[in-house]
Amino acid sequence: MNLNIKQVKDQLIKELNQLKTPQGFLLAGFPHFNKLFGRDSLIVSWQLLNYDVEIVKNTLEILSKFQGVAVSEMSEEEPGKILHEHIIGFDKHSKGNWPFPYYGSIDSTLLYLILFYFYFNKTKDADFIKQFWANIEKAVDWILNYGDRDNDLFIEYKNKNPNGLYNQGWKDSNFIKSKLPIAIVEVQGYEYFALVKISELIKVLNINKEFLDVLKERADKLQEKFNQNFWMDDKKYFALGLDGDKKQIKYITSNPGHLLFTEIVDNDKIDYIVKKLFSEELWTEYGIRTHSIYEENFNPLSYHLGSIWPHDNWIIAQGLKKLNYLEEYNRIKSALLNAFKTIGYLPEYYGVINNEIKLENLEKTPDYPQAWSSGALLNFILEDEK
Repeated sequence: MNLNIKQVKDQLIKELNQLKTPQGFLLAGFPHFNKLFGRDSLIVSWQLLNYDVEIVKNTLEILSKFQGVAVSEMSEEEPGKILHEHIIGFDKHSKGNWPFPYYGSIDSTLLYLILFYFYFNKTKDADFIKQFWANIEKAVDWILNYGDRDNDLFIEYKNKNPNGLYNQGWKDSNFIKSKLPIAIVEVQGYEYFALVKISELIKVLNINKEFLDVLKERADKLQEKFNQNFWMDDKKYFALGLDGDKKQIKYITSNPGHLLFTEIVDNDKIDYIVKKLFSEELWTEYGIRTHSIYEENFNPLSYHLGSIWPHDNWIIAQGLKKLNYLEEYNRIKSALLNAFKTIGYLPEYYGVINNEIKLENLEKTPDYPQAWSSGALLNFILEDEK
């Protein structure tokens, strides 16, 4: 069966419209994630920046409205922090593992800052940025005062709520149980990119220039320390993270692929990352796996230990394109189109065994439609139409 790209595009837009709220932001997915998620909403907004900029504005606006103002162990709220999830209209003291809004996400605040930069870079809408500049400053303050809990330049997570999420990066299942707090690899790249790009906004908009030296100095030190502490010289790849003893968590995963768009990686290490991502350890004809086939805990049907996530592949592809690895960028695009052709849609995630997609016996039933899966493929298609 040959794909009719117009039909694929129309289907993806229909899926995204199903997830669009009256407030103009996107819910993460049906049926399990029928909520506002900070990380998911920000990433799909990034994917749709060239399709509907109003979704970006609406997402930044709603997340700014619920930006953290206090310290709470149960909700894991902190001043300046961007939420993990919320059900609009729910009582803040709702019963369950945590109250809503819940803030157990280590990357939402960084992605929030990054999306403001992407929005301005696309639109040059200085008025919108200035409208939310106080929120941007609070998010930067969160990095300095809460995200980096031990002043080592790295952003770490450790759940304050005993029933809260143990892992608080995008892989937020219990896929690893390393000693907390954990500094997960991709988040350090997000931090670096956020510091650099907010510095650029300060220069362009001529706002709060006294912050420039602080942000530049931190970014420079972070880049140097990150490349020293996270690089596994024997494996020629970045570790998944640092554990609570500052020891490397040495799994080979897709996570370091997110670093490629962030500009944090030393030039002599970039090619090693790309080669590993497309090696037999991680690559399939339907995309990059989350976890190496050679790890003892690899499971192709797991949620985060060997399955394939379209949005994960899309973020990696953005870095490949930026760094001019165009052949590899197109391999990922073709892989996701391949998956769509095989399944008939792109779910939250899927397994691959012996070069065949598996949707049965997965660890969790994948959501469909899932915003950042549909958004990933739509972005690839729209880029081809330019």
